[in-house]
Amino acid sequence: MAITVFHLQYAIDTFYFLVCGALVMWMAAGFSMLEAGLVRAKNTTEILTKNVALFAISCTMYMVCGYAIMYDGNLFLSGIATVDVAHVLDEFSGRKEGIEGGSVYAHAADFFFQVVFVATAMSIVSGTVAERMKLWSFLAFAVFMTGFIYPIEGSWVWGSVNVLGLFSLTNIGFHDFAGSGVVHLAGASAALSGVLLLGARRGKYGPDGEIRAIPGANLPLATLGTFILWIGWFGFNGGSVLKLSDIASANSVAMVFLNTNAAAAGGAIAALITARLMFGKADLTMLLNGVLAGLVVITAEPVTPGALTATLFGALGGMAVVLSIVTMDKLRIDDPVGAISVHGVCGLLGLLLVPLTNDDAGYGGQMIGAATIVIWVFTTSLIVWSAIRFTIGLRVSEEDEYRGVDLSECGMEAYPEFLGGK
Repeated sequence: MAITVFHLQYAIDTFYFLVCGALVMWMAAGFSMLEAGLVRAKNTTEILTKNVALFAISCTMYMVCGYAIMYDGNLFLSGIATVDVAHVLDEFSGRKEGIEGGSVYAHAADFFFQVVFVATAMSIVSGTVAERMKLWSFLAFAVFMTGFIYPIEGSWVWGSVNVLGLFSLTNIGFHDFAGSGVVHLAGASAALSGVLLLGARRGKYGPDGEIRAIPGANLPLATLGTFILWIGWFGFNGGSVLKLSDIASANSVAMVFLNTNAAAAGGAIAALITARLMFGKADLTMLLNGVLAGLVVITAEPVTPGALTATLFGALGGMAVVLSIVTMDKLRIDDPVGAISVHGVCGLLGLLLVPLTNDDAGYGGQMIGAATIVIWVFTTSLIVWSAIRFTIGLRVSEEDEYRGVDLSECGMEAYPEFLGGK
């Protein structure tokens, strides 16, 4: 009887992992639509090309070396998809705790769930450097980010290996449930290092300090992208529970879904109100970023807060993202989609809010963990960006930027009947 129940548990947990992984993969579509909506029409094809290509590169690099670095197990070399059923049953039988003793699922399902997280981190970089970076320079960076930079810092928090001799951040009380730091803060750190070398889009900032708005071409598309990300985030956070097949885990999954949704709603409302107070208008782009800010904040700990607390945490993210986007512009850091504010500032905020509801986390551990991620990713990314800059270059020519990178990088336009190559 116990073995029959175990087979059922194994199947349920594996299937749950795969479904959540598919939801996170759906977030790639969300990032694509959001970014395509927030850039100008003449740069749409290139931003879509980047999002599809980065996903393919992430999957390949993580298979070849990233997974081995992060979890001491390599799909490409060891054939992890082949499961020794007898070994798994022996492992189950040896557990004193029985069926409730831990998560057991197909290793291939674990790889699939982890690889879509890598792609999410890289997607954060895409929108930040939009409209002026060479396509192949971006893709070259994606190879290093997804194959080495991300897996190494991820191993310090979620992995089972001690990469580069660094102690496990979890041993000092650092807690990051689903990736506010490992994924979002890391992606924003990589993006920031690239933007500092790349510079702002031409015409964004005037010589007298004037900040000029550069509106996106398709706000309906950006709104669709935000809703796709909102839906996909249930897999992002919910799958991080790692199992579903017992009562405690099922309750945790339900709470994660509830809190994830509540935080997104809180972020949206707070961002909308903050924008109205600051600008006198209901700014749609701030509303969309408020949704994402709330989601990023709650990702650090979506289990322990109550629903009202999660809403308030999301609201803090919604207010923070509006203030951060305005501040970034004052610092002349040109981020077309607000990704550094959404994923970096709110990722850090989410980490710092964890000790309020989780007694196992401490502020010292949270700050050390966040600082370690930022320093590692920012420094290594800066080195890679610099190497690319001095070899093949980072930025397209002034003429190509004026005409749009769709033509210079991809040779086609997203809306040819409207633009006519102009």
